[in-house]
Amino acid sequence: MNHLTCSSRSMRGLVFIFLAVQVYFPFVSSKPAPVQAARSSILNDTALTVPEYIARHAPLVYLHSDDPFLPADILTHIRHTTPMIDRKPIPDLPELDLDNLAILNDIPVHGDQVVALTSNDNVTALPSWLLGEAPDHTGRIANSTPCIVLLVERSQRDVDAYFFYFYSYDQGANITQVLPPLDSLAGGMADGMHYGDHVGDWEHNLVRFRDGKPTGIYYSQHSSGAAYNWNEEGLSLRNDRPLVFSAWGSHANYASSGDHVHDKALYDWCDAGKLWDPVLSAYFYHMDPTTFKLTHLSPPGSTSPPTTNYTSFFYFTGIWGDEEYPENHPNQRKVPYFGLKRYVAGPQGPIWKGLVRKGLFPDDPEPKKLIQYVVGAFMTLYPCCLRGWRVWIFLAVLIGVIASLVLGIKRGVRRYRARRLGYKRVDTEIPLSNLS
Repeated sequence: MNHLTCSSRSMRGLVFIFLAVQVYFPFVSSKPAPVQAARSSILNDTALTVPEYIARHAPLVYLHSDDPFLPADILTHIRHTTPMIDRKPIPDLPELDLDNLAILNDIPVHGDQVVALTSNDNVTALPSWLLGEAPDHTGRIANSTPCIVLLVERSQRDVDAYFFYFYSYDQGANITQVLPPLDSLAGGMADGMHYGDHVGDWEHNLVRFRDGKPTGIYYSQHSSGAAYNWNEEGLSLRNDRPLVFSAWGSHANYASSGDHVHDKALYDWCDAGKLWDPVLSAYFYHMDPTTFKLTHLSPPGSTSPPTTNYTSFFYFTGIWGDEEYPENHPNQRKVPYFGLKRYVAGPQGPIWKGLVRKGLFPDDPEPKKLIQYVVGAFMTLYPCCLRGWRVWIFLAVLIGVIASLVLGIKRGVRRYRARRLGYKRVDTEIPLSNLS
């Protein structure tokens, strides 16, 4: 009997463990797999060709019709810049290109120093190489390669395809792009000058695939972004290719045309200008999510492997533009109180964009600055509480709340002190006659 009881208990324990395994592992396997230990199925192709489904669902980008800063050739950008640290040229360097740019990572830097690809020209003159090149009627940019397509195999079934778009110049907002009432407060921008300009600009989309079918897409937008499921209503598709609207000047990516508010304070403007098909003017790569090893791939439809490497530039850890100009620089300007500067530092490259992700958004988003939180809170409260006469009611309520808190704290402190002192004995004798 005891033997049967023990056997029964053992069987129940095994059944429980079995059920626990059955319940637990589906949840584990359903989580995104950021690393892939098995050999890549894409690299198994002897021609090292990009799978056809990547191009079939690649984004199409509408450039703003009035944007003077168009997609730019990556190598041309390198050739028109000089690597500097603290605005001083780095000596004894060979001619730099896509295949040796990472040698700059060997230059010792200290503290906040960074290697910056600094413009050889005065950027206020807007030399032609900063302006990029427009696509032709087929969507191809004929004389430039402004895009890199990066494939990251997260598992045997899951592939993340990153489409990085490069521009040699990013133009920030001016007073016409500031929402009220901040436009009246940002008096330093009243001259119409743009603030937040920088040399070099990397933007991207991420399209996530499962079994060769797209499931979602991410749009980079300034310090954040937006994500959509593939069949979501807000996503615009053309022949099953997502449409991307590049904002005027900033090149932030949106899923629709029109005006878009970012950081609760500024407008981005998008329209259906010239259509660019990035995969027609791109370098293609496979990246191992564990080692970050990059392999150059051939374009979709190619039957032979690539004859060049062109991978070194990907590993460059510096910035793709000038360092932020100091306040005493003749080209620098600053908006009082808001801290906005006319020229800011150039961006870091694709390797810093969180290429191994659990979701569509980067796992470690760029932290916001204090001024962004303050402006966000102000713009949230403005319509209901701070506009016109409402501000007086809001201030009265706020003062009442603060006064109540102060009084409550004082009473609490008094009660706390009284409890700590407790009962104090009186040693003086009081005649009974005094009590009558």
